[in-house]
Amino acid sequence: MRASLIQINVDPQEPAAERRARAAALVHEQAGSDLVVLPELWHVGAFAFESFADAAEPLDGPTARAMSAAARDTGVWLHAGSIVEKAPGGALCNTSLVFSPSGELVRTYRKIHRFGFDKGEAVLMTAGTEPVTLPLPDTTLGLATCYDLRFPELFRALVDAGAQTFVVPAGWPAKRRGHWTLLARARAVENLAYVLACGTAGTHAGVEQAGHSIVFDPWGEAVAEAGPGEEVLTVDLDPARVTKVREEFPALKDRVLGR
Repeated sequence: MRASLIQINVDPQEPAAERRARAAALVHEQAGSDLVVLPELWHVGAFAFESFADAAEPLDGPTARAMSAAARDTGVWLHAGSIVEKAPGGALCNTSLVFSPSGELVRTYRKIHRFGFDKGEAVLMTAGTEPVTLPLPDTTLGLATCYDLRFPELFRALVDAGAQTFVVPAGWPAKRRGHWTLLARARAVENLAYVLACGTAGTHAGVEQAGHSIVFDPWGEAVAEAGPGEEVLTVDLDPARVTKVREEFPALKDRVLGR
């Protein structure tokens, strides 16, 4: 399975419509990949809290339409990162969108753990409540977003639901880049799963982004890592390796708590 992580630069001077078009063009360039991943809130910026209300859109809004067309035209499974969703009733949610190669919106995931410590996303967004998985032809995806990485119980729930590959779009700050790498690796090691962690580049709302999107294998070995700037990270994965590693090192069977 070939996966491409698009570490897009989020520039507050770039109009959202132009960034959508640029993201769609970058998706089109990944023809030949099976799965393409974009970061969290790339259409507005994960720390651009004051812009969330104006940037909010429904699940059939301009970002979803552009990404649906990109997935269909390129023939890939597309995890289009997340948008500020304007949910029915007016609530805002940090919602991930996954499209099939036909352009159908097949999964949404509303971020469960909101960042901000009683400000920012934590007060502006409504939390999701349900872990979400998606079976693909070669693997089962478990969906998480950014701050979710700090909560291993979510990833255990995803494993229990059949996840073999975690996809984690993020807008992670550069000053905590060490945590980004450490936590992504930990989620791979403890769950014997692939982790595809896709972040943003650039600076928005005064917050420098970590970049350094990274892919870990089920042993926690780094398959590939991006640099700090805009970049596409493409990797070839062996989905059967998850089953093989879990059989050879059946640590998940020794779980006692939380089962």
